[in-house]
Amino acid sequence: MRASRYHINTLKEAPSDAEVASHQLMTRAGMIRKLAGGIYTYMPLGLRVIRKVEAIVREEMTAAGAIELLMPVVQPAELWMESGRWEQYGAELLRIKDRHQRDFVLQPTSEEVITDIARAEIHSWRQLPLNFFHIQTKFRDERRPRFGLMRGREFTMKDAYSFDRDEAGAQKSYDIMYQAYLRIFERLGLTFRAVAADTGSIGGTRSHEFQVIADTGEDLLVYNPDSDYAANIELAEAVSLIAERAAASESLTRTPTPGAAKCEAVAELLSLPLARTVKSIVLATETDKGPQIWLLLLRGDHELNEVKTGKLPGLDKGYRFATEAEIVEHFGCEPGYLGPIKTAKPVRVIADRTVAQMSDFVCGANERDFHFTGANWGRDLPEPELVADLRNVVAGDPAPDGQGTLAIQRGIEVGHVFFLGTKYSEALKATFLDETGKPATLQMGCYGIGITRIVGAAIEQGHDERGIIWPAALAPFQVVVCPVGWGKSEAVRTAATALYDDLIAQGVDAILDDRDLRPGSMFADWELIGVPVRVTVGDRGLKDGVLEVQSRRDSEAEKVPSGEALGNVLARLRG
Repeated sequence: MRASRYHINTLKEAPSDAEVASHQLMTRAGMIRKLAGGIYTYMPLGLRVIRKVEAIVREEMTAAGAIELLMPVVQPAELWMESGRWEQYGAELLRIKDRHQRDFVLQPTSEEVITDIARAEIHSWRQLPLNFFHIQTKFRDERRPRFGLMRGREFTMKDAYSFDRDEAGAQKSYDIMYQAYLRIFERLGLTFRAVAADTGSIGGTRSHEFQVIADTGEDLLVYNPDSDYAANIELAEAVSLIAERAAASESLTRTPTPGAAKCEAVAELLSLPLARTVKSIVLATETDKGPQIWLLLLRGDHELNEVKTGKLPGLDKGYRFATEAEIVEHFGCEPGYLGPIKTAKPVRVIADRTVAQMSDFVCGANERDFHFTGANWGRDLPEPELVADLRNVVAGDPAPDGQGTLAIQRGIEVGHVFFLGTKYSEALKATFLDETGKPATLQMGCYGIGITRIVGAAIEQGHDERGIIWPAALAPFQVVVCPVGWGKSEAVRTAATALYDDLIAQGVDAILDDRDLRPGSMFADWELIGVPVRVTVGDRGLKDGVLEVQSRRDSEAEKVPSGEALGNVLARLRG
């Protein structure tokens, strides 16, 4: 490829709405152009990167036994009604009508369609296992699309779906996909971590996220540096920080705490550690007899984990935060001074594991400007109805596997694997005949990779003040040959073209910059675009018998004898 025949249109400034590095740099490098909120045109350079991601994903999926097909972007609403997600999915599901006023959706995912295919195509246990995948445009009507390709509305995703005769087979298919994903992200050259995760709106009972490690990531990843334990913070288990409850040593005292409506303020006012305080969170569930009020108790320095909360008995069918009127009715007090002792009406109490082991703690007195100090379970209030893991872990917590302590880092989710079981096959009546000739329900797995999101995540992980730093497997071009004085020197043109031809012959994805730009402008373009290796060919170097080779991460170029330049470049690409 010659640069003069390609479309390279870099910008000095990023658009004002570009908040993160990937959005800024992809726009400046001429890789994307915004059409509407969360909707982008992939320009030639950006599309080259996307195609390289797709190629690696496609190769590994095929090697793992998955079979490629292509499902439509537009799906009939009837399938979503069968699965129950027509209403459940929420506002992100873009609903449209055709000219006959029939309902359709722009697909955000394809569980319904692939299950419809399975119930029509899979008849016998002899056809199993099967795994279908496709790489297709998706659309999710984000309320606030942002961060370029990181959270757009239209994007490209690879989704795969496995079908098995029983749960054991489905778990095996899951493990095969898990290993395939490890190979994919290793080949992409990204630093990543696979973590146990919540199944979310997709459903199912087993789930792992594949997270690209980046300081700008929205997800918090919890891991044990001394073992294989890793989980998204939504799922990471928080063990009790107190091994055994100590005996009460203080009397229960109604203590003035004027204006101290937060645990932090109470701790400061009473000159106590924040860890001595207990915070109250009031939830409500709907019943036939009206709202049921729940009081959740956490240590003052801990935060509620709503995903864990939503799985607790009594709260697993849906909950909401109680209204102020409900709080006043049940506690006799406005929020800020609430506690489990002497409530105005009975409430159901759930204590976090650590709170259940506390003694002599501080909690609200259900009276404005007052808290109880010296509160103790059993003596001053009944034992909690339920003790559960309610909180987010924090760095330094004991690891749930008993090996050391936990650490936390940020990540960007780029892949997710789910064991679905029969969630969709039951809803859509996807069955097959087993060995005995009886109908059985298909067991399913679901496996997604955000193709375009990987591109943004790779930039968030690899960039500097000069531009993008691509892994060699993803870069739009692996090598750029930069002739200095292209229009003036035949020797430069000859040497640059010869090296370029040699690189192409070796299978290297190279580009020759024959635009005859000044060196500063030419180098700035390629540093912004992020090509991994740059070779500079100039008259002065040729007279000395050398070329200048510089990897994108290097601060200075290396002078390499002309005859060794090709080998030097190939060695750099190999890593």
